Amino acid sequence: MIDEGQRDPDIVSVADVALFEEPLSPSWHSVFTSNSVVIAYNPDTDGGDRLTDAGTESWYEPMVHGNVNIGRTDPDQDPLGYRALFMLELASRYYDDVSSLREQILQQDQIYPETSLISQFETGSIDAAIAYRNMAVQRDYEYIELPDQINLSNPQYAEDWYSTTSYTLPSGQEIQGGLISYGSTIRHMSDAAVSVFDVHTTGSYLEEYGFLLRDQFPAYTGDVPQSIRQATDQSGGTQSQIGGPHRELSSTVSDITVLI
Repeated sequence: MIDEGQRDPDIVSVADVALFEEPLSPSWHSVFTSNSVVIAYNPDTDGGDRLTDAGTESWYEPMVHGNVNIGRTDPDQDPLGYRALFMLELASRYYDDVSSLREQILQQDQIYPETSLISQFETGSIDAAIAYRNMAVQRDYEYIELPDQINLSNPQYAEDWYSTTSYTLPSGQEIQGGLISYGSTIRHMSDAAVSVFDVHTTGSYLEEYGFLLRDQFPAYTGDVPQSIRQATDQSGGTQSQIGGPHRELSSTVSDITVLI
């Protein structure tokens, strides 16, 4: 919508910074937080109970055996969908006793819209979901943390591990595996926009809602205005004000639009 001129927000945030390469192409952006792929599950179902027993070391075994009803999102429509594929491909390499987990685990009838994926627990449609960590944390669901080598959360493994996976969309565009990274930029500079951007990209709410904070964040790409660096790095470190107290914003920021 932004690229087509239907929306003209002051601030734009995206769940995949690849969108800042095409089609948005801003002159600069901040990478301010990460997320991880997890296995969220309902321990009160038979399938969820099997995942509880399998734990972090063998979570894939009941899935391979068809003993867990799984939900995921469409890789052709949603980044979480193709990131689930990346995770399973990396897991096939990471664990010594498995191979081809994508082929063994995934079925077409497992696909749900991201907006309703986790809520399928409540209807009893699924036992588990390949989800983002923040989705499980915000809804207080049980989840299995996966190793950093396969959960797409750690910059340390972005080049040598995550980037070795890929998925081709129906349009022919190839999506390369990489760090789950959230980016933000200001399109129309103002004091109010800078104030909102500071809270949005360094606020303590990020950790509270299940996102992951790393020493590398916030990281900047492009021609970053000096006012942005000063606002988000007042202490001179790499994570100014992250984890600090919530700050109140003036009423002027009500005109700032943030698209995620």
